[in-house]
Amino acid sequence: MKKNFVSNSQDSVRMFKYDWMEALSKVHYTVPLYIYVPVILFLSWLALSAEQLPVLAFLGYAALGLFVWTLTEYVLHRFVFHFVPRAGWALRLHFIFHGVHHDYPNDAKRLVMPPSASIPMATVLYLLFSLLLSGGALYAFFAAFLVGYLFYDISHYALHHFTFKSEFWKKLKKHHMLHHYSDATKGYGVSSALWDKVFGSDFDKK
Repeated sequence: MKKNFVSNSQDSVRMFKYDWMEALSKVHYTVPLYIYVPVILFLSWLALSAEQLPVLAFLGYAALGLFVWTLTEYVLHRFVFHFVPRAGWALRLHFIFHGVHHDYPNDAKRLVMPPSASIPMATVLYLLFSLLLSGGALYAFFAAFLVGYLFYDISHYALHHFTFKSEFWKKLKKHHMLHHYSDATKGYGVSSALWDKVFGSDFDKK
């Protein structure tokens, strides 16, 4: 396959003319924790205390939320972030949302999703899930869904910048590095390789 430009530098490339727009495109990897951990705790309180959802039901809906996140992560990465349009303006949007990460994979300020993108996306997803769930079930489900998102975002940063001894993290890092440096049409799972195996987009790691 065609090899695209990939920078090994940790420097950042400027994407916007205006400083305020450039600032919105960059974020420290801990920022999602400050935003979403309080939301997760509040939703959990709503489910267990305000809505009196039984603990077993809470755990069940939470498990479902985590599971749905893994599929959402895969679908977004494969079919949204890696959809390459033809129109010039659309290609520009593609570069802003994901192309820049593949060109500059070690840019530490563009490894987690900025709040300017994650908050609108989380809001839309919450509204979609509210069409299927309500009350304590919705709160428990979405709290765990956000836990899955945080694990994805923070682990994504770690895979690019940390060295691991654990076999689990070594395998996960290898999976993601192959996506970046071998074949970007495979290995769409970041926090898990589950759906790559299910949908046949995994690497032959032998």
